Amino acid sequence: MTQPQFSLAYLTVLNTPPPEMTYMASRAGYDFVSLRPIYMGLPGEPNFSLAKNKVLLRDTKTALKDTGLQLLDIELARIADGIDPSQYEPEMEVAAELGGRHVLSSIWTDNKAEAIEKFAKLCDLAAQYGLTVELEYVPIASVSNLAGVMDVLNTVNKANAGLMIDIHHFHRAHDTVEDLKKVPKEWFRFLHLCDAPGVIPSDRDEMVRIVREARSYVGEGGIDVASIINSIPQVPYSIELPNKRQSELLGYEEFARRCLVTAKEYFAKHPRQEKVNSY
Repeated sequence: MTQPQFSLAYLTVLNTPPPEMTYMASRAGYDFVSLRPIYMGLPGEPNFSLAKNKVLLRDTKTALKDTGLQLLDIELARIADGIDPSQYEPEMEVAAELGGRHVLSSIWTDNKAEAIEKFAKLCDLAAQYGLTVELEYVPIASVSNLAGVMDVLNTVNKANAGLMIDIHHFHRAHDTVEDLKKVPKEWFRFLHLCDAPGVIPSDRDEMVRIVREARSYVGEGGIDVASIINSIPQVPYSIELPNKRQSELLGYEEFARRCLVTAKEYFAKHPRQEKVNSY
């Protein structure tokens, strides 16, 4: 069994510019970096567009070259009302130029027909640049569980479309490892790794708070992470573990390092057992 590979995800070191994030990931011991060049227009969100900011692109290229890290994925190509997927194309082109592999997407419209049409278009755009599109479900989004993603992926039937499981979202959606047996193994290309309290909040605001700023180091929450990992093929693990308290206490770089150390310690204590279906 090959050693697991890890990427540093944007939300773990929120608002860190791509070049700085790349150097930080390298110093902390990661294999990949997962960037957010797609500006989402959220309150207080910095715009790290690599397609529009040529200096930022140049510095990011230099950082990747200096460190030898690879770009795993870019985010977040949301499917939502009023958004044309073609607006993501410039960032996909740059991602391909940087050697990126995947585009992360999620669906935030309740108009199913429109969601299917836009997601299919996103996949076709990404295919031009040799990129895959991984659809992530989020319990607070329109497509909120594994069954919903499976429905979309089976409907669009695109060769470069896949599923991105987030350990937190998987648990919060009440999905089970038995559900993973229904998923074609080729749909798995990377995974968001974290832990979280085992008790699922009934209050939406509290769920959102944990999602955004209170996830747990792997092995220090209440989720059976190993059973999920063992139920899918081995893929790169992008550590998406926002924790406001820990990152403020330690500083982003030490926090990112601690996220990786605890993940590796967990994997050492829970050796991978192959239980992957042969769908």
